[in-house]
Formats: sequence, structure tokens, C-alpha cells
Amino acid sequence: MVAAPWNGKFGIRTATVDGKDVIQDSCFLPHETALVAPTGALAKQAVAQFQAYLKDPKHVFTLPLAPRGTEFQRAVWRHMQSIPVGRVDSYGDVARAIESAPRAVGGACRANPFCVVVPCHRIVAANGVGGFSGNTHGSAEIKLWLLRHEGNRY
Repeated sequence: MVAAPWNGKFGIRTATVDGKDVIQDSCFLPHETALVAPTGALAKQAVAQFQAYLKDPKHVFTLPLAPRGTEFQRAVWRHMQSIPVGRVDSYGDVARAIESAPRAVGGACRANPFCVVVPCHRIVAANGVGGFSGNTHGSAEIKLWLLRHEGNRY
């Protein structure tokens, strides 16, 4: 596990699966969490890729991710990954694209284990920014920062 600095204000944790070269999850941490230097090649690669994204929001993540989630959640996550940097889709847009309902899409967004790498922040409410990560650890502030970093109007 590594807790890497994130824009000088937030921390992001990346956990790897022991004995496998895959990322198990990445999530934002509470402000008071102590940061831990990466150990191992994959953890160092993860930190390097997060730092590259901080410098250039068009950075494409190439981290190996451990598959998880239901088929429905994976369909929503695949859609997230198709949304280009600087653009957003609404929960309703995604629901129509995958023949579902907006609330179900929101639940899949909340269950996304790979924040930033699988960009759930690019899915917003029809009349505003919407939620993010179950609204924990200052997440609304994080979502706004990510959207602005990528050139969105929020």
C-alpha cells in the first residue's frame, strides 16, 4: 500500500494485491492520514502515474487493475473510461447509454474502487455536480478540483 501526496492537499491510497502485479483499489484519504512512501515497482509506478496526471490532466493511466464489481458496475465503469478529459456525462446520460436508471448509475459510481484511474468524477447530476465517493473525506471538494483540473466549467 502507498499513500501518495495529492495536489498538496489530499492524499490518495493505492493498494496492491500481494503477489500479483495489479492494483486492488485507489481512494482518497482523510486529510489527517500520514503519507507512506511507495515500496515495490507497481506502487512506484502508481505514484508516478498520479503525479503525471497532476501535471497533465490528459495523462492516460495504464495501471493494471484487479477486476471486481458486478457486471452492471463494470459496464458503468467502462462508460466512465470512455468520457474524454474535459467532458462530463450526467447520471441520466450514462443510464440511457447502458439502458439503466440514474440512481443505479450513481450507486455504481459510489462503488468505483479506482478513483481518478476510472474517472467517476466525470459523471455529474443533470443540474449540478452531484455526489462523489459517498460524500466522504471532503469528496465534494475533491470532485470539483478534479473537474476544474480537467478544464470543466464547475
